[in-house]
Amino acid sequence: MTMQYSPSTESKTAETASLEEAVGIDVIDLALSLLQAKRLIALWTTIFLAIGLGISLCLKPVFTATAVIMPPQQAQSVAGTLLGQLGSLGSLGAASELGLKNPGDMYVGMLQSRVIADDLIDRFHLQSIYHTKLRTDARRVLRGYSDFEAAKNNLIYIRVKDHDPKQAAALANGYVDELQKMNSDLAVGQASQRRLFYDQQLAEEKKALTAAEDSLKETQEKTGLIQLNGQAEMTIRNIASARAEIAARQVELGVAQTYATDQNPSVIRLQQEISSLKTQLEILEDKQQHMVPGDLQIPGGQVPAVGLEYLRKLREVRYHESLFELLAKQREAASLDEAKSAPLIQVVDPAEAPERKSGPSRVLITAGLGLAGFFLSTIWAFTKHLLAEMRQIPGQAVRLEQLRRELSLGKN
Repeated sequence: MTMQYSPSTESKTAETASLEEAVGIDVIDLALSLLQAKRLIALWTTIFLAIGLGISLCLKPVFTATAVIMPPQQAQSVAGTLLGQLGSLGSLGAASELGLKNPGDMYVGMLQSRVIADDLIDRFHLQSIYHTKLRTDARRVLRGYSDFEAAKNNLIYIRVKDHDPKQAAALANGYVDELQKMNSDLAVGQASQRRLFYDQQLAEEKKALTAAEDSLKETQEKTGLIQLNGQAEMTIRNIASARAEIAARQVELGVAQTYATDQNPSVIRLQQEISSLKTQLEILEDKQQHMVPGDLQIPGGQVPAVGLEYLRKLREVRYHESLFELLAKQREAASLDEAKSAPLIQVVDPAEAPERKSGPSRVLITAGLGLAGFFLSTIWAFTKHLLAEMRQIPGQAVRLEQLRRELSLGKN
C-alpha cells in the first residue's frame, strides 16, 4: 500500500512545528530577560523595602484599649414584679420588653448615639486633639476610632484606638461613664411618664367609680333591692373581673403597638388573649341574663325590669372597682420605679492603658511595598522584552512607531 503525498498536510505540519518552536523560544526568552534584569529587579525591590520601612518608622503607633461591661440581665421593673401578683395580668409589667431579643444591642445603640459622642468631645477636648474645626468632623473621627461589640456571651466590648495609650483607656472608660448616665436618665424619665399617665387614668377612673356607685344607690332606693345572694354576687364579680382584664390587655396592646408591628409575636399573643377573654365574657353575661337577684333558678322572662336594671348597675360598680384596683397597683409600681435607681451596668473589665501597640504593622507595610517593587520591576522587564521582540517584526515596528508619534502629539 502506497501513501499519497499531500501538500496541504505537509503545510499544516510545518506551521504547527513552527508555532511550537516560536512559543518555546518566547518562554525561554522571557526567562532570560528576567535573569538579565535580576539586578534591576533586586534594586527596585530593595528600594521599595527601604521606603516601606521608612514609612512604618514614621507612622505613629496606635494603641487599643478595651473595656468590658455586662448589661442588666433582669430587665423587669418593679411594676412587673408587683403586677405579677395579679395572676395573668402580671404580664402587663413586662410590656416594655416586648420584642427585645438581645438587650446588648440596645446598649450598643446608646453607645453610638450623638449625645454620648458630644459629651466625650467636650469632656476630653477632642476637637483640639483631632485638629477639627467642626464638631461633626470630631464625631466622625471618634466614631472611626471606636468599636462596640455585643457578644453572644451577653457582654459588651468597648474598644477605642488612640496614639496615646492613656488617652485610649480614658476614652473607653468615658464611654462606660456616659452610658451609665444616659441609662439612669432614660430610666427615671420613663418611670415619671408612666406615673403621670397612671395618675391621670386613676383620677378618671375614680370619677367613673363614684358615678357608678351613685347610680347604684339611686337604683337601690328606687327598687328596694339591697344585696344579692352569694352565687349571684360571684357571677357579677367574675364578669367585672373579665371586663377589667380585657381593658388592661387592650392598654397593654396599645403600648406594644407603639413600637412593634402587627406581626410581632407578643402583639399576636395579646390579640388572641383579648379575643379569648371576650368569648369568656360573653358566656358569663349570657349566663347572668338568665338569672335574677335572690333566685338564680327563675327564668329571666319573669324578672321585673327594675331587677335587671339593678343587676346592670351593680355589674358596672364591680367593673370599675376592679379596674380602679388594677390602676392603683400600676400607679404604685410606677412610683417605686421612679424612686429607685436605674438598672446597674456592671463593669467586668475597666480599660487600662495598653502596653503594646495594636498597629500599624511594620512587617506588613515593609513586606507589602517590597512585593510591590518586585512585581513592578518584573512587569517592566516583561514589557521591555516584548517591545524589543515586536520591533524585530517589520509590521509591528511600524505600528509601534505610529503609536509613539500619536503619544508625542498628545503630549504637545
